[in-house]
Amino acid sequence: MKAAIIQEINQPVSIQDVEKPQAGAGEVIVQLKAAALNHRDVFVQQGKYPGMKLPVIIGSDGSGVVAEIGEGVSDEWLGKEVIINPSHNWGPDNRFYSKAFKILGMPDNGTFAEYLKVEAKYLHPKPGHLSFEAAAAVPLAGLTAWRALMSRAGMKPGERVLVTGIGGGVALFVLQFAVAAGAEVWVTSGSDEKIEKAMALGAKGGVNYKDPNWTKNLIAATGGDRSGYFEVIIDSAGGPHFAKLIDVATAGARICFFGGTTGNITDIVPGKVFFKQLNIYGSTMGTEAEFAEMVRFIEENGLQPVLDETFALEETEKALRRMDNGTQFGKIVLKIG
Repeated sequence: MKAAIIQEINQPVSIQDVEKPQAGAGEVIVQLKAAALNHRDVFVQQGKYPGMKLPVIIGSDGSGVVAEIGEGVSDEWLGKEVIINPSHNWGPDNRFYSKAFKILGMPDNGTFAEYLKVEAKYLHPKPGHLSFEAAAAVPLAGLTAWRALMSRAGMKPGERVLVTGIGGGVALFVLQFAVAAGAEVWVTSGSDEKIEKAMALGAKGGVNYKDPNWTKNLIAATGGDRSGYFEVIIDSAGGPHFAKLIDVATAGARICFFGGTTGNITDIVPGKVFFKQLNIYGSTMGTEAEFAEMVRFIEENGLQPVLDETFALEETEKALRRMDNGTQFGKIVLKIG
């Protein structure tokens, strides 16, 4: 089978012919039809991921058809169109993952290949309204967004939600989930064009964070007084600008972040946090139950993931460079076969 493999850190991905995996007890072989990229794949290529083990077939997101089943797996899975939960071995405590937790694509071989071996318990039927390409865009970003917004921040219908850095896969899922669940959603971006695209997806408005007065502009746009503040804020950047999120949070607000693309969080004034009685949460991936809830929500609401650009498996390196330059709006997808 063909697969996209990282042999060495900071080297281009190579497309190789490798041996097709064999299903063991409790496992299946999925013939992949599509896969999707995450920043995690770039970090693995750059050697910036814990527990590096090379060579590896990268990729956490995928959809396809069950081609083979191992001992103990129900025959009902054969021929099923599926998506794959990449969050493995979470463990019994919903609050935090176990020491055995891992994400598909490092250290285990991932989805940038024609076939994937995976435990059957991580399969979910593909929502019927989604193409393979759209379904492949869901798993990692969708699960991260769902846990951050619904489980950690506990968003309720009617609340005002701020999503920072709109354009990335997780942020867009947060936007879509929040809108579908009845929230009033606002966004930030360094691109006015991305803000306009977000508004087409249901955001009420947004501000450009490159403007030094963006917090004042946002409060003015949403109400101009205490009514212009946010009950839920979902962030992926961290960095020095995180302190400004505290300024636009209303009393008792929940701020949840799942990334740190702009560096360490600095310059937080403690009094602004404790006098406002703010709740600040960290979040990573999610449980098997949360994955099932997220897929069901997408199906019930007919949500379509936002896709940026589609590449062939043989163009994986080109796709990674597009991911790395940060200009995408939505998920970058690989079409396989």
